[in-house]
Amino acid sequence: MKIVLVNKFHYRKGGSETYCFTLAESLMNRGHEVVYFAMEDEKNFPCEHSKYFVSNVDYNNGGALNKAKAALKIIYSKESKDKMTQLIQTEKPDLAIFNLVHRQITLSIVDALSKYNIPIMFVMHDLICACPNYTMLSGGMLCEKCLGKHFINCVKNKCVKNSTIKSAIAMFEADFYQFRKTYNNIDTYITPSGFYKKKLDEACFTKSSIIHMKNPLPIDTVYELPQKVGNYILFFGRLSQEKGILTLIEAMKKVKNDDELWILGNGPQREELEQFIAGNGLSTKVKLLGFMIGAELKSIVAESKAVVLPSEWYENGPYSVMEAMSKGRPVIAANIGGLPEMVEDGVSGYVFESKNANDLSDKLNKLLALDEENYMRMSKAAIEKAKADFNPDNYVDFIIDQYNKIILKRGK
Repeated sequence: MKIVLVNKFHYRKGGSETYCFTLAESLMNRGHEVVYFAMEDEKNFPCEHSKYFVSNVDYNNGGALNKAKAALKIIYSKESKDKMTQLIQTEKPDLAIFNLVHRQITLSIVDALSKYNIPIMFVMHDLICACPNYTMLSGGMLCEKCLGKHFINCVKNKCVKNSTIKSAIAMFEADFYQFRKTYNNIDTYITPSGFYKKKLDEACFTKSSIIHMKNPLPIDTVYELPQKVGNYILFFGRLSQEKGILTLIEAMKKVKNDDELWILGNGPQREELEQFIAGNGLSTKVKLLGFMIGAELKSIVAESKAVVLPSEWYENGPYSVMEAMSKGRPVIAANIGGLPEMVEDGVSGYVFESKNANDLSDKLNKLLALDEENYMRMSKAAIEKAKADFNPDNYVDFIIDQYNKIILKRGK
């Protein structure tokens, strides 16, 4: 089978790209052919399909957004539709799988695929079909005002980057695709978490099937118990308010032993975190180590005592949890979004109340007090759960099964 994988970015930028390249490798390992469809970018990996890639659109370019033509292209790109038509006519794919497409590639490609009767699956890495800001955050706080309703609150609250213009474009985009019933022309939606399925069901944005299936780990993942355990717990990710890092640092005040907190990543909250750490006399306890990737990051994850996700927004099914568990690292996660589905409390890690620094410090102390036997038991449980839940072969079987169901349904 020949499958088009659609994603804005053709380089490793975040979880959706990790998923996309993992799925491609898993499909090709099973004898399927993959064609990529993305945006042009100097950071892109070399690709034989780059002739189909569309022009780069910088959604953060405020000047461009003030031009009506540019704004319309963000909502419905004729170039993307034409390039997808060219791909279809040349490559003759059997299936298209969407990842991140809104506001750069746009859903104009649905029209091209539908014209040629090609089945479409959409993997929901965010909540953009239910929330124009895609995160269900407004001013850094959880917000469900638009859920299943009109999207005017997006403009009222300037939800998209605190900009009236960008929020208005996002609202118009959402209304445009609802009016055209575009979402009904996508055959199947796949959510990595049961929580996201629940929220998208509540949004009532489509008549198509919404199905939960956990993301896969790469086929070359090495599942191994800790060979070395460092004296630090780890957070790695974007440094921003919704990630709950201040709550984590606050919890570190009550950690009883000498283990450190290592924070890897960059983002808009870095300066605030630096000031908070210094102001609370935690400079020897909490280390901001900057952005890391590749072997260096993998080594730090593999030698950490535990990985912490103190999130204060609706996380989906983050790869940071999956990768930590595959290395036998217990995970301490907030009870929000899809995180509690990934961590078995007291078995493969601990779950704490989101935004509750006292509860988090209790769970940190509980983990750090484990003797070697119980720590290794938790490590083994994490690995076994990773093997069972994030198996790439099972995921390919799932994709093929869903494809067959679509074909069967269309034949009726």
